[in-house]
Amino acid sequence: MDREYSGLEKRLFVVLIIASIIIVSGFAYLYLDGGKAPIESSLIGVIDIDGAIISVEETDLISDAINRAISNSSIKAVVIKIDSPGGFAHLVEQIYLDVLELKQHKPVVASVVTALSGGYYIAVAADLIVTHPSSMLGNIGVLGVAPESYVPSESNLDTGPYKVMGFSQLLFPFNISNVLENFAGAVEESRGPRLELSPSTLRRGMIYMGTEAIGVGLADEIGSLQKAAQHAAAEAGVETYTVVDVVSEGEAAGVSASHQNATGVPWREMTLATLNTLNPPPAIYYIYLPSTAYSFGNETAVSTADLNGEVLPATKKGSVVVDLSHGNRVPPEAFHLLSAELAMRGVVTGYGDTWDQVESSLSSAACLIVAAPTEPYTADEFQAVKEFVSEGRILLMFYDPASEFNDAQAPLWPINSLANRWGLAFARGYIYDEEDHYGLYRNIYVRDFENTTVTRGLECLVLFTATHLHSTDSDAAWSSGDAYSSSSERQGKYAPISVIDKGNGTAVAFGDITFIMEPYAYLEDNYDLIMNLVYRIAEIEVPDIEPEPEPEYNVTAPDLPVGTVKVYRETIDGEERDVLWTRSSENQTWVERPDSTTTYHFDEEGNLLSWESDGMEQVYDDPVPDLPYPLTEDLGWAYRVGYNLTLDDDPWRGVLQHHGQVVGFEYVEAGDNETYWCAKVSVVETDEIDRIEDVLTINSMELLWVSQEAGLVKAESDVTYYIDGDLVLEESRSLLMVSIDKGEG
Repeated sequence: MDREYSGLEKRLFVVLIIASIIIVSGFAYLYLDGGKAPIESSLIGVIDIDGAIISVEETDLISDAINRAISNSSIKAVVIKIDSPGGFAHLVEQIYLDVLELKQHKPVVASVVTALSGGYYIAVAADLIVTHPSSMLGNIGVLGVAPESYVPSESNLDTGPYKVMGFSQLLFPFNISNVLENFAGAVEESRGPRLELSPSTLRRGMIYMGTEAIGVGLADEIGSLQKAAQHAAAEAGVETYTVVDVVSEGEAAGVSASHQNATGVPWREMTLATLNTLNPPPAIYYIYLPSTAYSFGNETAVSTADLNGEVLPATKKGSVVVDLSHGNRVPPEAFHLLSAELAMRGVVTGYGDTWDQVESSLSSAACLIVAAPTEPYTADEFQAVKEFVSEGRILLMFYDPASEFNDAQAPLWPINSLANRWGLAFARGYIYDEEDHYGLYRNIYVRDFENTTVTRGLECLVLFTATHLHSTDSDAAWSSGDAYSSSSERQGKYAPISVIDKGNGTAVAFGDITFIMEPYAYLEDNYDLIMNLVYRIAEIEVPDIEPEPEPEYNVTAPDLPVGTVKVYRETIDGEERDVLWTRSSENQTWVERPDSTTTYHFDEEGNLLSWESDGMEQVYDDPVPDLPYPLTEDLGWAYRVGYNLTLDDDPWRGVLQHHGQVVGFEYVEAGDNETYWCAKVSVVETDEIDRIEDVLTINSMELLWVSQEAGLVKAESDVTYYIDGDLVLEESRSLLMVSIDKGEG
């Protein structure tokens, strides 16, 4: 019995020991609060940074965890687990500096799932970076959103020109460059001799896969979180340890495991607009976002509609017409400086919302501006522009690859639909120069010029996110040979300006729009380029052209002599057929359709007396009045007339009620491409025919377009047929004149 009891006691003792170990391990987090655990143990802490770093509260959680890791002597080393694209610059820097402080006290190893931009900034604060083979690391760079323009108020007062904006728009690129140097400098200092990238390559913002990152010195070893913990323990001289989460239970650092952040949007679906809402510009980000995050809306610029459908007044100096009829994504204020300088020299600038407005103004214009169209030009539109230039005028074409100025769906085709016909093509992508630039790599200097009327006297331009042009012999300015095209990724000299002389006229193409706008227009020789355009435009004299007289708002009776023949195209419920109208005598007209011929008889005043058609005859009790010429605005009339209708020798009685009114005047293009000034007439008719056994009612609502030159040009009608009040048929009809021949009788 004693032996049996002794064995049981030993087994219970072993079970209690195992249970104690499990309890100690399970409640190891008690050490993090500074309390005393039952058994001393070495801990390796894990701090999880997951998702976009855009929340102050969540960033503070990470900072608090770092502070607890520093103060807790049981935590011998820390693994920073990173799965983040970065975030707001000030929050990223807060965590980076906290990790640097942590490293002064304990070994720190970074375990990377994704460490892009600000995520990598934090990683380089660690002693060692462990990554997965296909993890993404790098993207060293900065996103900066410039301050919005400020419109001052007389009631909201500020004490200095930058009190509201905070930054100069011109100097903001340099502010961004300084921030980049802080980031890149931290990488260079931390990675030291392990770094295999040149300073310029490091700053290009490239992303490297895990194995590639090790090859270029951005990471140290392939491994999992467990591998990172082993390295951390080894650096701390610990062989036996427990891995613990340093962040308080139930609270995630940065985002939840579903890669969501304070916005509730996964970081891969976030947009720059979302960030700017959370952090209004001016704003600095260490963050990587997919390219779709930078898309702007496709709204076209709001037109000033200066032309208002009218031709600009003809003067000795020609006007400037800005085309806004092709969905142009350029604000009218883009040409404020150009138009201001022109105005001081007697040249007026107008904007056309429709191509008709633009084309009608070309006769008195010296210059046509086409900027950032999103809809292509037709062959007829190009022909009008070509004739305009051949008469000694100027065409200015502007394109800008920046997303503010183009349609992401078809950015180049609309402008190239015009440029290609001049032997030019705007190129994809943008030009950049990593060695010689204004503040940022894609703000390029242009210092090599052809001697043209546009570029003469220039020594240096600054262009902002400019593209180049493909041409044979019309290049007028070039970048340095160190520049690259973002599209081809090839180094070379690129031409962002082309000048083509056609006869006495000139076509000029610019691969940038920003340079002509304030405040960018005042850098280097940008304003001199604008003035070259001003002088060239202002010297053009256009012939004095008498504007066409405003059409009179009345239509008199048409003069259609005997022998006049008109051909119409008639459509009934979608089916087309030709109709021949002939004035056969002073008092008679024929209307021939494929299946019938109708003869109309008139009195000396042109009033309708009767008609007959293939076994049918209708004779009116009183003459049916012609339209009450002259047709003037708001003229109205009505009449009621009875008639006898004979169909296959069966006599019927009918009554016609007619109401008409002139509802407007407009130009109508007929089928022969001729345009007629027409009175638009609304007609409502009710025709009731007593057929003895029933009553047939025909209701019609018509619009007639009547001109003085041709009479009826166009008609549209909806007709319904009722028998004893029951609807039996509906049809839609239209009529369009396709030709007229006024023969002599």
